[in-house]
Amino acid sequence: MKAEDLRSKTPDQLRDELVSLKKEAFNLRFQKATNQLDNTARVRKIRRDAARVSTILNEKAREAAAN
Repeated sequence: MKAEDLRSKTPDQLRDELVSLKKEAFNLRFQKATNQLDNTARVRKIRRDAARVSTILNEKAREAAAN
C-alpha cells in the first residue's frame, strides 16, 4: 500500500480501510496464537499499513482544521 494511493482517498474511505486492517490484524493475532499462521511477515505489513492509513487521516484532519 502506497501513501500516494491513500492520499487520493476520502477520509471515509480511509476510515473503512483502517477498520478492515485492524480486523485483519486481530485475525492474524489469533492465527499466531493457535500456531496456524504461515506468513509471519504479514503481521508486520498489516501493522505498518494501519499506521500509514492513520497518519494520512491525521494529515487530512490537520489540513481541514487549518482551512
